[in-house]
Amino acid sequence: MKQFHSPIQLETARLILRPWKASDLEPFAQLNADPDVMRHFPSPLSKIESDALAERIQSFISKDGWGFWAVELKQNQQFIGFTGLHHQPEQFDFSPCTEIGWRYAKQHWHQGYATEAAQACLDFAFQQLDLNEVVAFTATTNTPSEKVMQRIGMHYVKNFIHPKVDSEHPLAEHLLYSIERPTE
Repeated sequence: MKQFHSPIQLETARLILRPWKASDLEPFAQLNADPDVMRHFPSPLSKIESDALAERIQSFISKDGWGFWAVELKQNQQFIGFTGLHHQPEQFDFSPCTEIGWRYAKQHWHQGYATEAAQACLDFAFQQLDLNEVVAFTATTNTPSEKVMQRIGMHYVKNFIHPKVDSEHPLAEHLLYSIERPTE
């Protein structure tokens, strides 16, 4: 997997995807504690769990130069969530793979931010990381996330049971989507 010596920052028309800052922790904890934001995950996160997740995410960016970037609005530098890429070496039957993922505060839904940021991440994955494929997955109940996958050109591959969710849990069944490097 390609690594960069310094963390990468991506920009779109309205967004900056960047390494995490200490000031992101509180709004990140708030979105992770929001039952609406977390309804497609087994449970909301405590402040301690949220901070640990942000630290783990940033450690991958520090190591590789890329990962699940913090997303801020260009107009006011407000943290609104994350979007990015994560290498999954062995967790799934479709691993190794690189996944794209996102999570946004509720007040920033339905404004095209996830799609805009995800497209920038796909461009980075194919042009800079030289990946041949990127995958995304979500609980079958998460129609909004599935629609983002479709808007960025991903195609349905299969349903699967997430290995970290109890197979009897209502969120165990997930959808897998994929996109291959565009041919020129």
